[in-house]
Parts: sequence; structure tokens; C-alpha cells
Amino acid sequence: MSNSKGGFKFWLSAWLPVAIGVGVIVLESTEWFGSDHTSHPLRRLWEVLFGPVSNASWAVIHHLIRKSGHFFGYGFIGVAWLRAWWMTLPHSHFIEDAFLALLGTSLVASLDELHQSYIPNRTGSPWDVLLDCTGALTLQLIVYIYLRLLRPKRLARAE
Repeated sequence: MSNSKGGFKFWLSAWLPVAIGVGVIVLESTEWFGSDHTSHPLRRLWEVLFGPVSNASWAVIHHLIRKSGHFFGYGFIGVAWLRAWWMTLPHSHFIEDAFLALLGTSLVASLDELHQSYIPNRTGSPWDVLLDCTGALTLQLIVYIYLRLLRPKRLARAE
């Protein structure tokens, strides 16, 4: 990574993970990733790994898989935003970067749910935005605890 905060490689290194994360969300926000399209392939995979499952049980499992995807997917996007702000704003504090990361995550989540409300086989839900932001906040907290316990000098970087 370049020490030059203005170099193309630096900006690419800092922000490409955010762009990739948002790109994945854009792809997953299509008709093809609605629950009516994901149920069959995910059920086949589940049954290969864990054996047959009843229709009623599968409905619950499929729902939980999809909601876990929200939590962890946006959790990782939140961490990508956190990393990008941490790299871009060298004199900021962790809490400031985490706030900006949560703001970016909530913006993407809100726009994603708004977009899904216009797709025939999808729904937009403010509860999903809350779940997305909870995932981002949880993973940011894990990063903070990791840095606090194992990398305290990195957390308290020189200003």
C-alpha cells in the first residue's frame, strides 16, 4: 500500500472493497435473488448437507438463511466502510469512522430496500434495514474489541 494518501493505488485499496460490497448488493437486489428463486437451490444444498426436510421446516430455515445473509452481508459491508474511512481519514478516531461506516451502510441498505419495493417478487422492509445496520454495528464492535485487546497501538494510532 502506498504511503501517498492521494495515489490511485491507495484509493483503490481503500475503497474497492466497499465498491465490491455495494456491487454484490446491487446484484442480489434483483428479481433473480427473490425468495421464490433462492428456495429451490438452497434447499437442495441444505438437503445434501443435512438430509431431507419437511416443507414447513424448510420455510423457516429458508427465512433464517435469508435473514442471516442480511446480517452478515451488511456486517461485512459495514467493516469495509469502516476500513475505508479508517484508511482515508488518518487523524480520525475509531468512533468517527464507525459512525461514517454505519451511515454508509444504512444508506445502501435503505436504497436497496426502496429498490426492492419496486420489484414484483421482492418486498422492501424497514425491518431489513434495521437488521442490516445491526449486522454492521455488531461486526464493527467485534473489530473494535479485537483491536482493543490485541492491537491497542493500532487503535490508538498517532495523530
